[in-house]
Amino acid sequence: MLYDAYEVQRSWFAGASQLARNSANWLNSSANPMRYLGMSGLVAASLDVFAHASAPRGKPAFDIFDVEVDGERVAVREEIVDRLPFGQLKHFVKVGGPEGQPRLLIVAPMSGHFATLLRGTVERLLPTHEVFITDWRDAKMVPLKEGGFDLDDYVDTLIGWLGKIGPGAHMLAVCQPSVPAYAATALMNADNHPATPRSLTMMGGPIDTREAPTAVNTLATERPHAWFQQNVIATVPGIYPGSGRRVYPGFLQLAGFMTMNLGSHMVSHWEMFRHLVDGDEESAEATRAFYDEYRSVCDMTAEFYLQTVDTVFQRHLLPKGEMMHRGRKVDPTAITRTALLAIEGERDDISGVGQTKAALNLATGLPAEKKTYHLAEGAGHYGIFNGRKWREKIAPVVEEFIAEND
Repeated sequence: MLYDAYEVQRSWFAGASQLARNSANWLNSSANPMRYLGMSGLVAASLDVFAHASAPRGKPAFDIFDVEVDGERVAVREEIVDRLPFGQLKHFVKVGGPEGQPRLLIVAPMSGHFATLLRGTVERLLPTHEVFITDWRDAKMVPLKEGGFDLDDYVDTLIGWLGKIGPGAHMLAVCQPSVPAYAATALMNADNHPATPRSLTMMGGPIDTREAPTAVNTLATERPHAWFQQNVIATVPGIYPGSGRRVYPGFLQLAGFMTMNLGSHMVSHWEMFRHLVDGDEESAEATRAFYDEYRSVCDMTAEFYLQTVDTVFQRHLLPKGEMMHRGRKVDPTAITRTALLAIEGERDDISGVGQTKAALNLATGLPAEKKTYHLAEGAGHYGIFNGRKWREKIAPVVEEFIAEND
């Protein structure tokens, strides 16, 4: 019923959004004599903000067509290396670009947003690396006949895709996938897997959420596991290919994120309104672009979400040495060859300071010189991998670390 009710509301808002957009365009049209009335611009700006806030959104495109390498523009094309029911391995190929650059697998979160949330991460690292990314699929688009997808499947997928990329690659995990990436690295080290990554960078990841708990961590520990099963899991309605699949809907996760920082989101939309009234379309467009990406959400399978809540946020199995993968213990002390970099944001309100750094302390079998820690001063959670601080302060640390361990 929850998902069906949401779809009814979404359909209504889609129509209202289009009506508001058409009305705003008409009020701003030079052919409309009402445009020159005093209140016309104010009303048009209000309608524009409403239209943008209520518009339905699908999966965004990366839209990375070229990149500057050594002062020259090099064309970029997307290539699918491997395709699975719940995601695909995407390669950003620099056409005619330099050869022999470090191969880097960027692991995008499966947490309500599409992999395009890391567009800025890809763009910044693309000039100096051969970049691959995990492009996860919206669970409501996967038919039931394809089976399920849980945390164990996530780990297996990373191991398989590292094998596709080949020996000598590096891995970078942003936020939630730090745990499965770390687990995959431990298992591959223990097995002496030929495609064991040379380095693993973890950015704002919940390795040990007992360190500096945030509001997100508190939510997970205050409620029993059954509460999540009963209150945030819904069934995909019949209008989608994944009809009947149990999922944690993207719209619920987005609502949670928006509520956490409701004040700042309201201010952002107010500023967008002011820019439109003042005719500052460029500033308004920057806000639009951010929220186009931020509000583009997807569902994740119920089994993956619930297993992650239980393993990572409630029982803290990885830092306690009790995490299991298909009946086998995940042993961080087995990491003896993969260099580790932990990056945290000073103002991160999702993964607190110390949660990612814990990965370094757990890897007692790894020499100290192969462990690196970086605290990004003044950076919030999203600022770790996007924006000016990422481009100018954090990315150089990542590049240097990978180069040293390539």
